[in-house]
Amino acid sequence: MQKKWGLFSSLVAVACLAMGWLQPAWAQSFPSKNVSLVVPFPPGGGPDLMARVFAEKLAAQWGKPVVVENRPGAGALLGAQAVAKSPADGHTLLLTTNTMVISPHVLAPGAGGGVDVHTDLMPVVAPATTPMALLVTPTLNVKDLPSALALAKKQGGMPYGSAGNGSPMHFAGEMLKRAAGVDLLHVPYRGVNPSVMAALGGEVKFLFVGLGGALPHIKSGKLVPLALTEKTRSPLLPEVPTALEQGVRGVEVNAWYGVFAPTGTPESVRLKINADINDLLKLPDVREKLAAAGLDVLGGSSQVLGEFMKADRQRYGQLAKELNIKAD
Repeated sequence: MQKKWGLFSSLVAVACLAMGWLQPAWAQSFPSKNVSLVVPFPPGGGPDLMARVFAEKLAAQWGKPVVVENRPGAGALLGAQAVAKSPADGHTLLLTTNTMVISPHVLAPGAGGGVDVHTDLMPVVAPATTPMALLVTPTLNVKDLPSALALAKKQGGMPYGSAGNGSPMHFAGEMLKRAAGVDLLHVPYRGVNPSVMAALGGEVKFLFVGLGGALPHIKSGKLVPLALTEKTRSPLLPEVPTALEQGVRGVEVNAWYGVFAPTGTPESVRLKINADINDLLKLPDVREKLAAAGLDVLGGSSQVLGEFMKADRQRYGQLAKELNIKAD
């Protein structure tokens, strides 16, 4: 019996050693084929732009094509589910915003195929954040938040657009309704770009959006920024005050971007992808493109993204209950 146990222990030790040796080997051979970068939103928004910048740079660095796939739906959960079900080898990655972490608190159980983003995916890196803002169409003829709220109180049920149910923009709208005591009608769209197009077309008068999806339209004057739903002003629009500065408390939301891999991806592969993305975030042309799109470069270890996920899971879960936010 002791001999059998000794043999078993030896086999376990050998297996563990082999796994340790395989980890660097996996990283050295990665990627061994095309890489898919799944964006769970339609083309044209901030995540899509970032993904295409990354795809070009990583393909050149890795010597393998990096293909961007747009898979919108269910508050980013459809794309998340597709990645979670993929082989855990790093060749299928997800680039999303924190909508993916928030929407499960709003959508029906099982939405997106029942993916659990906290257990079925592993964080790789948080490349950037983007300031959140309230924009209006020029036809409203208002220049600040108090004026817009006064108008909304006179015209009850004014529609506001968001990037979808459970998005940070959705929460920002409901927080403003509570803080200012106004009646606004939520109109969810399937991503940032469709919501921006709706505002430009006059379908909605108010738009909550990350600057990553709207900065060009702000600079052209087609959309008017009234307030940042952040704690502080943004260097991207230093002249635009926060909601708090304009007398409205309790309207603060955050928006971050994250790259994820299926749970079980070798740690050495995760570290390689993290390091390579951090390297490209240092490139001047990449930083310039992201800044022009309204994104603040971040980067760092996978733990940074993991902490973002934990914090948002707790905060937005509580807010969803307080504000009674449900799918429209």
